[in-house]
Amino acid sequence: METFATRGYHNASLAEIAERSGLTQAGVLHHFRTKAGLLTGVLELRDKSDIEALGDGRPRGLGLLRHLVNTARLNAEREGIVRLYAVLSAESVTEGHPAQGYFRSRYAGLRELVVAALREAVEAGELAPALPVASVANGIIAVMDGLQVQWLLEPAAVDMVETTEQVITALIGVPLPPEE
Repeated sequence: METFATRGYHNASLAEIAERSGLTQAGVLHHFRTKAGLLTGVLELRDKSDIEALGDGRPRGLGLLRHLVNTARLNAEREGIVRLYAVLSAESVTEGHPAQGYFRSRYAGLRELVVAALREAVEAGELAPALPVASVANGIIAVMDGLQVQWLLEPAAVDMVETTEQVITALIGVPLPPEE
């Protein structure tokens, strides 16, 4: 994770990855077959840890938006994973990048998840029926990703947790429920 996070996919060498992990290059390739396979494994590990943090099921409605604020709090404690995500998601927009499909799918799934939560909150009467849920979902995701980049560049100047909550609240027009 650290090698991809600090060097990006194209500049990360299998030799450095092998050395950091205490394996030979052949040993790394035995487990992952290709550098692209290793990258996918690293990204899947990141997602797996986030999913495990959810526990038995995803929060519904405004509870999911509170979870996003909590995710920002968690991310403020794991700089390496945030850097990995920021570097690789930006790199993935280039043609032929091995993580492009992963990030397309991840963003589509994340948008669907946030849209579903916003619709649940509308159906529960917690949000205005006219709320443009797709645009609000895109805005929430964009703010969270942009804050991560700003935080990586100047951590003392960016409070990801406070800003995430303020922006979500501004976009939905109501305060988030308190933490449980």
